[in-house]
Amino acid sequence: MAGGKVFLIGAGPGDYKLITVKGLECIKEADVILYDRLASEKLLCFAREDAELIFVGKAPTNHAYSQEEINQLLAEKALEGKTVARLKGGDPFVFGRGGEEILELIKNQIEFEVVPGITSAIAVPAYAGIPVTHRNVSSSFHVITGHEDPTKEENVIDYEALAKVEGTLIFLMGVNNLGKIRKNLLAFGQDPNRPVAVIMRGTTQYQKMAIGTLTDIEEKVAFKGISNPSIIIVGEVVSLSSMLQWFENKPLFGKRVLVTRTREQASSLSKRIEDLGGEAIEFPTIKIERPEHYDEIDKAIGEIEKYQWIIFTSVNGVQAFFDRMKKLHFDIRLLHGAKLCAIGPATAKALEDMGFTIEYIPEEYKAEGIIEGLEEKIKEGDQVLLPRADIARELLVTELERLGANVDNVHVYRTIIPEQNRGLLLELLENEGVDIITFTSSSTVRNFIQILGEENKKLLDTKKLAVIGPITEETAKSLGLKIDIRAEEYTIDGLVGSIRKYYQR
Repeated sequence: MAGGKVFLIGAGPGDYKLITVKGLECIKEADVILYDRLASEKLLCFAREDAELIFVGKAPTNHAYSQEEINQLLAEKALEGKTVARLKGGDPFVFGRGGEEILELIKNQIEFEVVPGITSAIAVPAYAGIPVTHRNVSSSFHVITGHEDPTKEENVIDYEALAKVEGTLIFLMGVNNLGKIRKNLLAFGQDPNRPVAVIMRGTTQYQKMAIGTLTDIEEKVAFKGISNPSIIIVGEVVSLSSMLQWFENKPLFGKRVLVTRTREQASSLSKRIEDLGGEAIEFPTIKIERPEHYDEIDKAIGEIEKYQWIIFTSVNGVQAFFDRMKKLHFDIRLLHGAKLCAIGPATAKALEDMGFTIEYIPEEYKAEGIIEGLEEKIKEGDQVLLPRADIARELLVTELERLGANVDNVHVYRTIIPEQNRGLLLELLENEGVDIITFTSSSTVRNFIQILGEENKKLLDTKKLAVIGPITEETAKSLGLKIDIRAEEYTIDGLVGSIRKYYQR
């Protein structure tokens, strides 16, 4: 056997979360990934940074590589001693030509494994509320290629046999041959009123479905503007869709949401959006960096036992502060004499997860809320440590000093604008149909406008802008932006909840 190995992986039908655990593990370990047009590109985010990514997709009218070239490329990469992930839409053995690729590997004595995937033949109907089998309705289902050569007069498919089947008929890759499929089923005796569904880009936010009968489905498909990639379902189970449909009923279905948080923090917001049926597009406008020097924070940590209060205003501040303590080999038990204040529940949770008890969390998650709550708690001469970002508002320091506190305002991290492509942002706003843009801090707004360019702000006129709280809203308005949605509770959950409420209205 050659030194390399190939994993033939079914990527599932479109929703990237439908990949198997084993499939995801293979992607993370691969040296090379060859991926198809129908495999979600979001799966590539799990690849190693040094992995070689090769697009080998095949559209009906355009092939990046021929099948023979793909077979050879797989063998070449494996013969170089590399671990290769061959990422295929759906399942590799359901009209995926996986067998042909394996035969090439066997010929070259290359080790391989097959990682099955969820086929679109089952998953796409399920996302449309169509069970492929249902008691007393259909006791079998049959998966058929719909990709016959339309120029050939003779059928490869035995439509006479199919027309006699009472089970569900599922045609993959057949929308261009819909007329031929319909005509042949009718010619061999199928009921003209038998229900038919054609589903385009199933399991994704672009899912679109036309429902009709063998008599009128072509007109319904044309009216809905349905094209490839689509599947065709013929059978009485189609009628169950009106009752069992769930995916398109999600509150953010079809909405594309631009997430501007840091790359490390974006996932929590993205997950909540996706759970509600929306598509999260991550475009970070802020990046967390270490401070330029550690003199101030090291001095504060060296004197940590002198502080009566430590006030944390972000999760980033918590992480940066305790990372530095660990780096300096300071025992966190030295904080036993200090009372801890957290600006909101996320910051409080980060501290509680480390075993700390929080003395105070303001009802309103901003600097003004902290001051209001600490007014009766801070004593004249109290030593207060404020580990936070370099661009944080000065209001908190000023007000704490007004209360008589001695404040050490220490920058434990910096926020900068990450390298971003203005052209990509313009493309997202102009052509990709972004519906909502979320801002979770003032700096995300400022940086977004700097990346976008003042001259392009008009592109935001048709978008809904959502902010996490009043301070972010004030910043946005000062930059000439109109805010449509503001979180009632100044947290990620609050932001998502307000977006949901906006669209449910």
